[in-house]
Amino acid sequence: MSPHSVLPHVAPEPRLSDFFQGLGLLGRAFSLILRDRRLFLLSALCAAVTAVALVGLVWLLWTYAPGALASVWARPESWYGRAAWSTVLILSSLVLWVVGANVVPPLLLAPLQDPLSEMTEEAWGGSPGAAFTLGGFLRGLVTGIAHTLARLFFLLAGLAILLPLHLIPGVGSVLWTVLGSLWTTMWMAGEFLAAPMTRHLYPFAEVRRMMRERRALCLGLGAGIYVLLWVPILNTFFLPVAIVAGTLLYGGLREARLLPPPPGASSTAALK
Repeated sequence: MSPHSVLPHVAPEPRLSDFFQGLGLLGRAFSLILRDRRLFLLSALCAAVTAVALVGLVWLLWTYAPGALASVWARPESWYGRAAWSTVLILSSLVLWVVGANVVPPLLLAPLQDPLSEMTEEAWGGSPGAAFTLGGFLRGLVTGIAHTLARLFFLLAGLAILLPLHLIPGVGSVLWTVLGSLWTTMWMAGEFLAAPMTRHLYPFAEVRRMMRERRALCLGLGAGIYVLLWVPILNTFFLPVAIVAGTLLYGGLREARLLPPPPGASSTAALK
């Protein structure tokens, strides 16, 4: 496959239509997975593990969320109080399920994420993965841990800042759900764009710069992943699809010269 048949054509300047191009990355990812046998087999393995994780999250929230809410807000006796209490429970559980879906499966499938991203790059003719060296492994491990901790901090910090919205009678919980979902959507875009960038040892500042400068493009990617999480059956494939889509976005940004060459890359490799 040529880069032009796989990678998105990213415009040099931000456009409002970038949002729909970001959404379209999910379709490109699905198409590539179905055409590439290795990607399909690895994605099927990820889907099986993800299915177990998502069902487990539903069971945990169903079992423990009511008690957790009751520990900070006793269930009211009045019908309108119970209605408000149930609304907070449902809306909070929905957001927590999405957050859990973006934390638990990636942790369980961490060893498969880099191979998925590498196979995606090879599919458009990118450089194959570098030969294993202890120094390279340790640098990648340190960079990966730093990126993961930074991303998790931003996710949880954003949701914590929005938490007081629950105190606003009536609309507070709805606002928290809407704004929390928007924050999680943007976070997901950063999560899966950072995956290939981490592997190539880009500093986290470069991830933040891309998200700031191409906000609509990244928001479209995150929105597509967020919606995919709510589609039964297909949502078991959300992790490999998100990794492939994020890697395609990375490749499109490189092709458009919006990202500098990876740190330490040779001049020849930098042009690939």
